Amino acid sequence: MFTYPPVGFHFSVVFQLFPQTPNDFRFQEVSGLDMEMQMETFAEGGQNRFDWQLPVKARYTDIVLKRGMFIGSGILMWCKNAFENFVFEPVNIIISLLNENHIPIQSWYVVNAIPKKWSVSSFNAEQSSIVVESITLSYQYFNIISVDSALSMAGSVSASGSIGI
Repeated sequence: MFTYPPVGFHFSVVFQLFPQTPNDFRFQEVSGLDMEMQMETFAEGGQNRFDWQLPVKARYTDIVLKRGMFIGSGILMWCKNAFENFVFEPVNIIISLLNENHIPIQSWYVVNAIPKKWSVSSFNAEQSSIVVESITLSYQYFNIISVDSALSMAGSVSASGSIGI
């Protein structure tokens, strides 16, 4: 059986944060799921053709979430609390790429995310575009998790009072 690579337009973002509204699961774009190994260069005596590259630690870039702006969002309240009151509550996030049956085929478990930046798109009287808010998150690391783990994590979030995937 031939399978195509997954499409990038069917995904879910679940914050392990309460309270949440149904709009807190709706995003138009997720970017920044990048990991890179930092390397240390070591020159060996007598070896002039190359330097050794030794792995030091993994580095994770910021995640940027974009969506149409919603009033009364639990995620927006979380961001406002961080920026206005300087109360940072780290939360875990599950980002899942979904198949045509809305089942996760690949998931990323983001650990201890905090808001780093919140911005709103420009207003323009000559265009009829929606207002897009961007949320930039800093976090410790992410794990790529199996489909079974993603389903059980999403189920535990929905069973504890939130909207499920």
